Amino acid sequence: MARRLPPLSALRPFEAAARLESFSRAAEELHLTHGAVSRQVRALEDHVGAPLFSRHGKRVALTPTGRAFAERVRNALQEIAQAADAAGVARRDGRLTVSVLPSLASRWLMPRLIRFMDANPKIEINVHTSNLLANFGADEVDIAIRYGRGPWPGLVCEKFLDDDYFPVASPKFNRGRLPREPRDLLKVRVMREDRDYWAKWFEAAGVPADAPLEGPAFNDSSYSLAAAARGEGVAMARSSIVGEDLERGVLKRLFDISVRSVESYWFVSPRELADMPKVKAFRDWVKSELSPRRRRS
Repeated sequence: MARRLPPLSALRPFEAAARLESFSRAAEELHLTHGAVSRQVRALEDHVGAPLFSRHGKRVALTPTGRAFAERVRNALQEIAQAADAAGVARRDGRLTVSVLPSLASRWLMPRLIRFMDANPKIEINVHTSNLLANFGADEVDIAIRYGRGPWPGLVCEKFLDDDYFPVASPKFNRGRLPREPRDLLKVRVMREDRDYWAKWFEAAGVPADAPLEGPAFNDSSYSLAAAARGEGVAMARSSIVGEDLERGVLKRLFDISVRSVESYWFVSPRELADMPKVKAFRDWVKSELSPRRRRS
């Protein structure tokens, strides 16, 4: 027959009151009222059939029975907490959370991710997409792929891919009459993600860098490239995310002029996570996907 357990909801208030030797301070610590702590202690005393505290006005002190009981309750609560921590660590050890830009996620990572899952069946992967910097603590992110100048202080950072950019358009844009020279871009609709990209490209192409552009602005390049693929205008593409569209003929590169980006892709992790096997497995897999041999396959 199972033993009759004491009221479990009373154990934390009792432990706090025993440790602090004060119902009021226990109430403050647990965000309860003094009366709630007192009632929980009374419920425990009724259960064990003996006083756990001696009361002297507003002051309380553990009885010998209460002191012995408090020690065992404290040990039991610590064991429960340790078991919960171990269960959480075990689950996180098998779960990899990756933070990545929406453009890279949709146009590069997701079409390939099945290969990582097949090669690492014991790793449960979660992908967080955001244009904001990863919140490693609140979101339990293990590794982020950032696009920027890096490195970032306080984190383990590894640059793994440089980038360049150039204009692209659908072969059907403007009924197939694509711009023939860079200045022709000033006469068509241009999708803007980052005005600085266009200014630097125009400068490299010999077009006034402050030339006015007509067209919508997007906060992520995946949207501007999708609009360009629908024939709605010309977009500035990064080589890192536009390769498949060029190979399939959905988009066509305009001109042979490209500009090397001052930003690169970086692996970023907190120091305590950077050497974990699951994080290393993901880094190694991304590098293998970017290898010339894989790109040719």
